[in-house]
Amino acid sequence: MRIGLFATCLGDTLFPEAVKSTAVLLARLGHDVVFPPGQTCCGQMHVNTGYQREPVPLVRNYAEQFGDTSIDAVVMPSGSCAGSVRHQHQIVAERYGDAALRAGVATVKAKTYELSELLVDVLGVTDVGAYFPYRVTYHPTCHSLRMLRVGDKPLRLLRAVEAIDLVELPEADACCGFGGTFAVKNAETSTAMLQDKMRNVLSTGAEVCTAGDSSCLMHIGGGLSRIRSGTRTPHLAQILGSTRTAPYVLTEAAR
Repeated sequence: MRIGLFATCLGDTLFPEAVKSTAVLLARLGHDVVFPPGQTCCGQMHVNTGYQREPVPLVRNYAEQFGDTSIDAVVMPSGSCAGSVRHQHQIVAERYGDAALRAGVATVKAKTYELSELLVDVLGVTDVGAYFPYRVTYHPTCHSLRMLRVGDKPLRLLRAVEAIDLVELPEADACCGFGGTFAVKNAETSTAMLQDKMRNVLSTGAEVCTAGDSSCLMHIGGGLSRIRSGTRTPHLAQILGSTRTAPYVLTEAAR
């Protein structure tokens, strides 16, 4: 399968390893991964903040970059960005776009997937040949859980990882408190929600807390680092991309 890779803004600027791991994983599974160089932001931040007309150029660019019929599917290591493409893009196109944009959005949203969706639903795999000998807990991010409804797909992928010690996260479906601009506009509430999430992560004794969104991991990881917990927050793609021959290593300083 020929798969287009959408990096996302956070992946491009702050968490490139999650994007690289996605590409490495899919290539290892035998797929042709392509990276349209003209890709930009999906526009989620604008829509979430109430500026629905402004992201029209971004929505149009996404449809143009990934609308190529030679691209069978589009993947991104982000439930929130996948949710934006699949739901918000249509709203923007219908309200402020032309017929061409509406058609382009309809075409590309039908083949856009979050990573766990692509692996389980489209490629039909749960065991991707990963190796990760650490104690891990999983945080299901809000957009992947509530908008995309990925269900237990990420957990099914993690359970198949060799040598992993996967432990359940208490109150897993509670929001971590990030929510993009929510964390800025409602800082005190966001911090209180983060404290709850951190307490639950630490109660598991996990060395690693993973998720399908770098944004949530940035929030959780920032809080955990400030208290010097030693708990690391690699993206789900980095765990699935880790193998015996090319393992993800937690250094002594990080553990």
